[in-house]
Amino acid sequence: MRTQVAGDDAGAAALGWAAMEASQPPPSPPPTPPPLPGYPVSFAVDYPDRPLNRVSTGFRIFTVIPIAILLGTIGGYSGTWGDAGDTSTVAIGGTGLLFLPVLLMLVFREKYPRWWYDWNLQLLRFTNRVGIYLALMDDRYPSTDEEQSVHLDFPYPDAKQGLNRWLPLVKWFLAIPHWIVLFFLYIGVFFAVIAAWFAILFTGRYPRGIFEFVEGVIRWHNRVVGYALILVTDEYPPFRLSQ
Repeated sequence: MRTQVAGDDAGAAALGWAAMEASQPPPSPPPTPPPLPGYPVSFAVDYPDRPLNRVSTGFRIFTVIPIAILLGTIGGYSGTWGDAGDTSTVAIGGTGLLFLPVLLMLVFREKYPRWWYDWNLQLLRFTNRVGIYLALMDDRYPSTDEEQSVHLDFPYPDAKQGLNRWLPLVKWFLAIPHWIVLFFLYIGVFFAVIAAWFAILFTGRYPRGIFEFVEGVIRWHNRVVGYALILVTDEYPPFRLSQ
C-alpha cells in the first residue's frame, strides 16, 4: 500500500511539473542589434515606375537651359564702373553655397548661423532637382521650392558640441580621395545616362539598375559636399553608393 501511495505521489508531482513547464511562456529570442546609423547627409530619388515623357527626354539638353540659367544666376555677379571720382557698383544674383563665411564663423565663434544652414540646404536641394532632371531621372520640370521626387536632408549642426572648430581648415584636403573617386564615377554616370536616354526613347522606362547607380553617385557627391564644403558634419563620408 505504501509503495502504491508513493508511486501515485511521484506521478502527481511529475504531472504537476509538466503542467508548470507547459504554462510558462517560451523564452524570448535574443535582442537584435540596433541598425547602424546612416550618414547625416541623406539623399534619395523616387524611382519613376511609370512611362516617362519621351519628347521631353529627347530634348532634355535644351529644355534644361532656362532653369540652368536661373540656377547659374544664384552664383551672383558684381561689377564696378566709372572714373576715379565717381564709381558705381551693382550686384546681381545671389552668392551660391556658403563656404568661407561658415568656415570663419566656426573657427572664430564656434557658431553656424541658422539662416546660413537654411540657405545651403535649400540651394543644395534646388541644385539636385536640376541635376536629377538633366540626368533624366524625372520628367517634371524642376521646381524652385517644391521637393518633388528629390529628398535631400541633413540636421542642423551643434557647432559647439558637434563640430571641431579647426577641422574645417583641412576638410577640403581630407576630401581629395573622394573627389578623385567621384571624377571616375561621373565618367560612368555620363555613359549611363546616355544608355538611359536610349532606353527611355525606345521603352519609355528608366532601367532601374542604371537609376540606382546614378542615384548612388549623386548621393556620394552630396555627402562630400556636406562634409567639405558646407561643413554640416565632421563625420568622414563613406566610400559607398548606398545609404
